[in-house]
Amino acid sequence: MTKWSKLPKGGFTGIDWAKPGATQGFDPYLVWAEADNFAGYGLKKPPKWLPLLIELTPNTSIAQFVAAGSPKWLHVPPVYTSTVAPAGLRYCTARVRPAFFKQIRPGGRLHALVKRMELGLPATHDADDPTAPVEPQSRPTEPLLKGKVMGLIDGGLAFANANFLRNGKARTQYFWRQDGKGVGKTPTQLGYGHELAAADINLAMQENTYNGLVDEGAVYRGFHLPDLEKSVNHGTHVMDLACGPRTLLAQMAGAPPSIDAPPSWALAHDAASDCDIVAVQLDWHTVLDTSGGSMNVHVMDGLMYILSRCAHDTKVAVNVSWGTLAGPHDGSSVLEAAMDELITLKKDRLQIVVPAGNSYQSRTHANATLAKNEHVTLHWHGQPGDATQNFLEVWLPPEAHGLTIELKPPGQPALPALAWGESKMWTEDQAKPLCALVYPQSVATGTHGTCALIAVAPTFSFDKSATTAPCGVWQIKLTNTAAASVTVDAYIERDDVAIGTQTGARQSYFEDMWYDTSGNPGSFVDHPDNPTPIRRSGNFNSLSTGEKTLSVGGTRVAGPTWAHYSPRKPDPDASRPSRPGVVKVADTQAYSDYNPALLGLRAAGARSGSVVRLVGTSGAAPQITREVFNTM
Repeated sequence: MTKWSKLPKGGFTGIDWAKPGATQGFDPYLVWAEADNFAGYGLKKPPKWLPLLIELTPNTSIAQFVAAGSPKWLHVPPVYTSTVAPAGLRYCTARVRPAFFKQIRPGGRLHALVKRMELGLPATHDADDPTAPVEPQSRPTEPLLKGKVMGLIDGGLAFANANFLRNGKARTQYFWRQDGKGVGKTPTQLGYGHELAAADINLAMQENTYNGLVDEGAVYRGFHLPDLEKSVNHGTHVMDLACGPRTLLAQMAGAPPSIDAPPSWALAHDAASDCDIVAVQLDWHTVLDTSGGSMNVHVMDGLMYILSRCAHDTKVAVNVSWGTLAGPHDGSSVLEAAMDELITLKKDRLQIVVPAGNSYQSRTHANATLAKNEHVTLHWHGQPGDATQNFLEVWLPPEAHGLTIELKPPGQPALPALAWGESKMWTEDQAKPLCALVYPQSVATGTHGTCALIAVAPTFSFDKSATTAPCGVWQIKLTNTAAASVTVDAYIERDDVAIGTQTGARQSYFEDMWYDTSGNPGSFVDHPDNPTPIRRSGNFNSLSTGEKTLSVGGTRVAGPTWAHYSPRKPDPDASRPSRPGVVKVADTQAYSDYNPALLGLRAAGARSGSVVRLVGTSGAAPQITREVFNTM
């Protein structure tokens, strides 16, 4: 008989997750990480430090939070308590040891100070050790940047490309790579990674100039940046669209995307094409893990780094062409709330632009409204040969306490249904769980209602000792036992492969006989009379639903103007019931394809003079970032 097992006691937190109410208010991904002993992060045992993104309670300052802790088990990067941090900021990253989790419990020193926290651990990589010695800065303290600055947070930012030079010198005034394998000084304000200033970049280019030409490959090799030697890099493409020397003139003129206003890649004469740049290259393990396992911590630190290199009154536009698929989609995730607060506190001196996402046709969202005793069964297809874990989040509105969830693994009898507040794992007599259903009464990952996380082990591994789950269709039966109707959303987390990498990830998806995959002209949007629970509308970047950030969808230059992979505006499925506050339509749009046959946009490759074509709303967002920058 297929049966659930109790969740274990956490090897890091020391929390017995099987006790009633133990999971309440926590990040369900932390619960799953301890259930499988951090196997999904490539670890054989718990790490020594855990990275977290933390929201403090109202009227609590970060300085008070740090003072209440101990450096033995709590480390907050100094940037969050410096004059760089806007007054009133209640969000920070931290690296913590097990004692931290004792102190946030009732009666602990931090219990009244911490509102919620999200795990931000990179896959296949241990957390940064904040106690490791930091090499002191040997060069003089550089002046803070003034005027207007373009900020980029991405992967593969080729700063020596001629498109990002000014009179032969680097426009990138500061470059921070967040992993620990590079050359340069560790920024003391953050405590990890390596930083280059413009002087470092200029010297390296000067030392590798032959017959008037810079050997860009030699520059990157000297800085131990082998990924920048690849011909295609996502971050370089994005940076060129945001602040390169050529621009889509129709967009810069303020014209909306239209077949009547085609773009012209001509030399730009705008402020963005000559501006100072602060670039943050994400920890490569963050790039590899497309589920965004550590994105919240590294993006937040990246934003604070950019601000730390700018004067207080400098105006900064930041492009973050990254994101995931799951999450509350109502702006209440910790990172989205943190970005909103940063923008609010900085007033008109900070704007953050994010893409709306590329998953509109990916079958990663389902929506249903259930009356009393009504149920819906979702069919979640886990692919064979998937070397990474898969996640599905079921989001419920506040007061929706009557939903039960029944899980049937492929080829197995159904596991007993679990109710609100119950969490279990399925081990099938394995050393580690094949899957878990973490269904707390409330979660840290959103503030409106709760989330039930279904986490599934990889379906394939070269490691004989690894636990693998069956591939095929997992059936998820959602039943409403309460009197009032309830609207639920299910989101499958992103699990694809980033450009130039091989992680063994394979995106899972929903199946349903009524979902139209014919490719006919009307098949790329939802129709209200179609009974399928799988809905294109609602597939949206989970980083992009904040109130203050600016989300950007994708359109085409010619032909039908909407890029099929982007959320559509207006929403064809707007009449369908939604949970309160859910965002399904982008704030604005920009070009991301040329026409239906020629997808994507041309922009810089890694090397000077090269041009590559990439597809997605990641290319639309930096065009709007450029517009925002020019009008700040």
